[in-house]
Amino acid sequence: MERALEAILMVADEPQGVVHLATAVRRPVVEVQAAIARLVADYDGVLPAVAGSDPEAAGSAKGTRRGFELREVAGGWRIYVRQDHDPVIADFVLTQNPTRLSQAALETLAVIAYKQPISRGAIASIRAVNVDSVVRTLLGRGLITEVFTDAETGAINYGTTDLLLTQLGINSLEELPPISPLLDDGVEGFDNALT
Repeated sequence: MERALEAILMVADEPQGVVHLATAVRRPVVEVQAAIARLVADYDGVLPAVAGSDPEAAGSAKGTRRGFELREVAGGWRIYVRQDHDPVIADFVLTQNPTRLSQAALETLAVIAYKQPISRGAIASIRAVNVDSVVRTLLGRGLITEVFTDAETGAINYGTTDLLLTQLGINSLEELPPISPLLDDGVEGFDNALT
């Protein structure tokens, strides 16, 4: 059961509640809670007690402490990088990761750059596709940030970061090229074409 829970938690992008996890693995909540406790101990490098061994010694025995941990947050469980590795991970994600952005990510980034601040719903409306995972990718790469939350709707509005300006080699968003010549008909402006 621990391996099944581990697999679920590796792909989950939000904290998973114990009841939800128990339903997923079709086991009682009590068993899932015990399995989670074993996973936490395993990731922390605490060896489990072995039958016939001294229980006090087993609780203090050290195994391999992993670079990630299982944390309880927001009423659920999620796998996170250990805090002491944050600087290395931030450097890797922001500067060392050589992967390129997908076409969908580039299109979404362009919409945000030209229309910011803008909500996910407005981005999805412009692109006519679900943009949730793309927005998460752009947030993870540090190219966009949450600017504010609309008090009326609760929608988070996004804008670009200084890292994007650095990556593009420009000083401000005013240096972005006009979008009109890039539209199919080349006549209407970006704002008119999208309203």
